Amino acid sequence: MLDAMIANEAAVRISSFLLVLSVMALWEVFAARRPQACRRWVRWPNNLAIVLLNTLLVRLVFPLAAVGVAIHAAGQGWGILNRISLPEWGGFILSILVLDLAVYFQHRGFHALPWLWRLHRMHHADMEFDVTTGLRFHPLEILLSMLIKMAVVLLIGVPALAVLVFEVLLNATALFNHGNVRLPQKVDRGLRLLLVTPDMHRVHHSVIPRETNSNFGFSVPWWDRLFGTYLAQPEKGHLDMMIGLDDFRTERDLRLDQMLVQPLRQGHRPG
Repeated sequence: MLDAMIANEAAVRISSFLLVLSVMALWEVFAARRPQACRRWVRWPNNLAIVLLNTLLVRLVFPLAAVGVAIHAAGQGWGILNRISLPEWGGFILSILVLDLAVYFQHRGFHALPWLWRLHRMHHADMEFDVTTGLRFHPLEILLSMLIKMAVVLLIGVPALAVLVFEVLLNATALFNHGNVRLPQKVDRGLRLLLVTPDMHRVHHSVIPRETNSNFGFSVPWWDRLFGTYLAQPEKGHLDMMIGLDDFRTERDLRLDQMLVQPLRQGHRPG
């Protein structure tokens, strides 16, 4: 069964992606957290187009993707986990945690370095915050992210199944924590001990620099708490906070062509 999952990696990822996307989109319809001033028909076609473009680009540039790299590394005995004796379950859990920690520091790096921020700010320039915001990344950022992930897989010797599970979980949690969905406060407080919730991650999309430079985690909240980047609530509250970037606040900026050329445009880095 596991071999079949790995062999059908693309199908597993796409089916899980479409399932979570559909659930979150329906949840937003019936229990929205914030009213949206910017119309969906303006934003959604462009945000969905960018994820389709990114998927095709990754498959073209990296046909084996991270799962293929993991299989090759295991065959060659490369990576730390391929050279030490650990129970399979221990190596699996450790791999998931290391990959997630790498994503956390990668995210901080894309905020800290000006040339990386020019790529990443396309994600933050969305003027609303909903499930499609979690799909909105510049193609060059996606390619760099894949290179970083492959490097971690080679260095650690991450098992192929762990790579597949991590990527499915990362995609699912990114869709969840970008959702414009309402959760009871008690549920949110309890859940954010284990997962990054929409209210927690929404703070990260504030126009206020101190808030933009907080809550970098995508899956689990532990790294933000451990490294001092956790911020519980936005200064102006979730209903009154402003989402996005001050430099890009027109409907024209939401178009696919403008998203692609945004790294070439002038803008300020928060903080």
